Amino acid sequence: MSNIGDFNPSRECFDLRREELEVLESIYPDFISNDISKGSIKFEIPVELGDLNQVLVKDAAHIGHPVSNVISLTLSLLPPLLVHVVLPETYPLQAPPEILSIRASHAWILDTSRLRDLIVEMWDTRAGEGVLCDMVEFIRSGAFLNELGMVKDLYLRAPFRIQHNTPQLLAPLLTSFETSTRSREFSQNSYSCSICITSLKGSKCLQLSCKHIFCRCCLQDFWGLCITEGDVLRVGCPDPQCVKEGRQANEEEVARAVSEEAVTRWRWLKEKSMMEKDPSISICPMVLCQKPVPKPHITDGEESGWHRLRTCTSCSYSFCSFCKRTWHGPVAACPISAYETLVLDYLALPEDSPGRKIIENRFGRSIVAKMVVAYQEEQAFKQWLANSSTPCPGCKVHIEKSLGCNHMVCSKCKQHFCYRCGSRLSATSPYQHFSIPGSRCFNKLFDYSSEEDEWQPIEGFHAL
Repeated sequence: MSNIGDFNPSRECFDLRREELEVLESIYPDFISNDISKGSIKFEIPVELGDLNQVLVKDAAHIGHPVSNVISLTLSLLPPLLVHVVLPETYPLQAPPEILSIRASHAWILDTSRLRDLIVEMWDTRAGEGVLCDMVEFIRSGAFLNELGMVKDLYLRAPFRIQHNTPQLLAPLLTSFETSTRSREFSQNSYSCSICITSLKGSKCLQLSCKHIFCRCCLQDFWGLCITEGDVLRVGCPDPQCVKEGRQANEEEVARAVSEEAVTRWRWLKEKSMMEKDPSISICPMVLCQKPVPKPHITDGEESGWHRLRTCTSCSYSFCSFCKRTWHGPVAACPISAYETLVLDYLALPEDSPGRKIIENRFGRSIVAKMVVAYQEEQAFKQWLANSSTPCPGCKVHIEKSLGCNHMVCSKCKQHFCYRCGSRLSATSPYQHFSIPGSRCFNKLFDYSSEEDEWQPIEGFHAL
């Protein structure tokens, strides 16, 4: 006959295992990949590094070699560890959990034997208590990486070091896992759009690279309007801080919010904006091309003439950046257009001379007269530009000042310059240019007119 106080270790182990498994399922339901009622548990535990951390993937075959292949990544997640555990009948009081296998997805850990020993040691230090929850947290938090020597100090954000036989193959797999996992988590959660103040699922939202989140409908309307109106500089994050910093959206972000036609126009507007800011960029004169052509890197100097050469990377057409004609070599001068040559020859002849009569009879008197008027208007406009405006030293656009000081900011390329002399000014201290003694612009921030040029009252004004 047995006493009431008889100890039954098997029954107590069973109760402890059942309680531990219930807690495990309630805390980490996503990490368990099979039915645990039979005592065999398969875990799939991702390694969460917290914030973005530097991960160095090194070639295991050349550790210590000065030219070993090292790839640097910035990650916050590592692929999961697949842990297969069997719980003996005497677990957790008398026996540790039996680790059948530990395998890292994509084999980013080559040797897992040390991790197996750490889990068994964990049970030894618990004096017969359950260790499954602690084991999962030990792996999930990445604390085991410190024990394996893969990071010097987990709390000082030291770089993580992964040794692999083929780093060039492992690195894109790690990056792909990070991207797909974050995308899946983002789609399942809900976020509030800062524009329409509506809470929507992540699948209906878009997170920009600056981490600000907006719904796709708001970005589609806002960016689509900016692209339609040609204001490509406003196609960026609508957050006030990002607007102040001038942060613009990249092509991937734009493509996820607007139509393909809008993306094509956005790309063209970006190229046009880049060309306007960089005066060295020319447009290919071929009618069916019209692509921007950057200035080549030539060290011979401008006097050689080669600085005028442009070769379109799209259609391979070589032309002169001055006259936009087929490349005529670095020595030959740019040819004058036939229209301008004809007008100059006509004006060089005396009025009612036989030479003028011949030109008028050949091309028509009215046509020649129109060509002369167009040429004279063009020359007058050039003279007006020279007398009444100052070209921006950045993009060469002529700017006319009506009022205000001589510190100018170009509306196209944002270049600061002096309107009097056309010199570039520092964006941080533009007024220092007007404080240099001996310079032509010293104390000339404002141009004061003489008293004779100022407004004078008409006769009888004071009587009013």
